[in-house]
Amino acid sequence: MTWPTIREILAARRQPTLSLEFYPPKDPLSFGILGGSIERMRPVRPDFVTCTYGAGGSSREFSFAAWELLARMGFQPVVAHLTCVGASRADLAAQVDRIHAAGIRNIMALRGDPPRGETEFKPAPDGLAYAADLVALIKERHPDICCGVAGYPETHPEADSLVDDLRHLKTKVEAGADFITTQLFYDNAVYFQFVAAAREAGITVPILPGLMPVSSVAQLERSLAFSRATAPAALRTALAAGSADDARAAGIAWLTEQIEGLVAGGVPGIHLYILNQARTILDPRLAECLARWRRLPTGATT
Repeated sequence: MTWPTIREILAARRQPTLSLEFYPPKDPLSFGILGGSIERMRPVRPDFVTCTYGAGGSSREFSFAAWELLARMGFQPVVAHLTCVGASRADLAAQVDRIHAAGIRNIMALRGDPPRGETEFKPAPDGLAYAADLVALIKERHPDICCGVAGYPETHPEADSLVDDLRHLKTKVEAGADFITTQLFYDNAVYFQFVAAAREAGITVPILPGLMPVSSVAQLERSLAFSRATAPAALRTALAAGSADDARAAGIAWLTEQIEGLVAGGVPGIHLYILNQARTILDPRLAECLARWRRLPTGATT
């Protein structure tokens, strides 16, 4: 069977969508843990889920297995991540064909990060250097696949400026990208300013805000480590005050306030980087927030 595309879901929505991002386990035993987390999260009923991609060897196979597990347990449609890391054009074409044969019609097309310890991305021999090239390859082989790409509200680490970053983003859209999901941010004003700048640059596809829950200062610092994303001082202060439980409560409160502000501002959906953690998405305060806005229609246009 094939699943609807994110393009179709966003076009038909009467309220903001909810999507969750997972990552594939690193070993077979961990699939049982992931399955248990998915089972606990069934009541959330996201509109779609995404799952990251391991570029080589067993990591790649674990990615396909994770996509299959999510779909089998009712979390569908699945958006499969695909990166240019360590792959030739022919290899990437084969992976796109395999994804399509599995019934998946949604791919998050990413260049990928440099290997650990390196600061510069280098394409594989006969590989692709940019996400826009990957989008073009996907659309060339299977035009029915819906492509998502990444956006950076506080600019990509390699961009010289916001103008430069938006120029690259527009290239991805012109190559055929159907929607954009942003990197994490902790200040909604950053997102809305980014969307306004993207629209001014002629980028018209939906832009989904990506949010990452945090429950400690250490986790916050890790989330910011490999990007230009920043965090308001008020968030740091709230996470640092009191016990671990207090910090967790502060992180959930910040997340719910972000979601409510974004929904009020007319976003097309909310994408949560939940890191496979059922505890976060099932927190009563967050669950109440999600239930409240998902029942309300909105004239979202962002």
